[in-house]
Amino acid sequence: MNRLIALLLIAGTAALAGCNTMAGAGQDISKGGDALTNSAEKAK
Repeated sequence: MNRLIALLLIAGTAALAGCNTMAGAGQDISKGGDALTNSAEKAK
């Protein structure tokens, strides 16, 4: 029973860390897109 609880805690922690990582990556990609858009607007 203790092993099952430990496994569930580890799996839950990994899932939460993965979500935070993906959210950060999404923000970085969004900022990169904004920079490209601004550069294109200035070049007009």
